Amino acid sequence: MDKIPNTQLLEGDLPTRRASWIKIVPFAQSFNGYEYWGSVQKCREVAKQGVELHKGNKDLCQSLTDLRTCLFFEARRWKHLEKKPTPSGLNYIHALIEAIRVRVQTKELS
Repeated sequence: MDKIPNTQLLEGDLPTRRASWIKIVPFAQSFNGYEYWGSVQKCREVAKQGVELHKGNKDLCQSLTDLRTCLFFEARRWKHLEKKPTPSGLNYIHALIEAIRVRVQTKELS
């Protein structure tokens, strides 16, 4: 999948609810968090906030850009580990996609 700017992101671009990892990866790669933030470190900081919110059972209230950064970082993490996400990892990934879906539906595209 090519890169998709937030302003051109449509709900149909998102994986379906409960999509398999293989269906999620291309969408996760449609945004490059390293490029957007200018460094791996900044991308990691943004991604860490999402993980902390999710682990604390809090709403993923971040911006669309931050949520896409989190999803991108998860795709990179699991590729680096050369594994598919664990059930809890996939639960977090699905939560990210659903939070992204809400931002797209409500046109919160920043």
